[in-house]
Amino acid sequence: MLLRDLQQLLGRLYGADLAADVCDYLITDAGVVRALPCHHGYRDIDEKLLIHQDGDVLDLGLFLDEAVLERLREADPREALGLHNLADFWTVLEGISHFHYVAWQAARDQCVTLLELEMQAEVDKYLGTRVLLEQQGHSQLEGALLHWLFERPFLDARLGAEEAERYRDASHLAGRYCHHLESRYPAGRPAPAMLAELRAFYRWPQPVKVSHIHRVGFSRLIL
Repeated sequence: MLLRDLQQLLGRLYGADLAADVCDYLITDAGVVRALPCHHGYRDIDEKLLIHQDGDVLDLGLFLDEAVLERLREADPREALGLHNLADFWTVLEGISHFHYVAWQAARDQCVTLLELEMQAEVDKYLGTRVLLEQQGHSQLEGALLHWLFERPFLDARLGAEEAERYRDASHLAGRYCHHLESRYPAGRPAPAMLAELRAFYRWPQPVKVSHIHRVGFSRLIL
C-alpha cells in the first residue's frame, strides 16, 4: 500500500523505523473527523493529524480524504510522479510525515512543536519526491523540484494570522535547508554522507535545527 511504502521510506531515510503501522491509524471519512469534539472550529482539509493526550497516553489518528487516495490509486506516484498527481502526493506524504515524526518522538518521550512538525514535513516532501524521481528517471519535474515546492507556496485563505506565519516560517526554513542539501548533494539517491546529515537533523530539537539552517544557509549565500 502507498501509505505503508511512504512510511517505510521515511524510516529508511532517517534510520527511524516505527513499530506502529500508519494504516492502522487511518481515517478516510471526513464525517467521522467532523464529529470529533476536538474538530470544532478547525478547517476542513484533506489531511489532518489527530492528537489527543491524556497524561502519558497519546492517541493518534491520521485523516486523509478518500477522494485524494482514490486519485492516487488511479495515478500511482510510485509508477509516475508528475504535475498531474504531485499535489495529492504531497498531501499524503505530509500526513505520513506528521504521523511518523510525532509517533517516533513520542516513543522517545520527546515533545514536538507545530513549527518543527511543519518544517520537517516540508523537508520530507522534498526528500520523498527526490527519491521517487530518481527511481523513475526522466520527469517533467526534473530540475524544478525546489521551485515547485518552495517558490510557489500556497496558503489557505482560511488560516489565521498566527497559523499563516507559522506555515511561512516553516516553508522558509525548510526551503533554505533543502537548497543547502541540493547544493551539497545535487543528484541521485541520498549518499551515505547525506543520510548521516539527515539522520542527525531529524533527531535535533527545534532550536538546534533552526540554528543549523541559518548557519548553512548563510554559508551558502557567501560562497
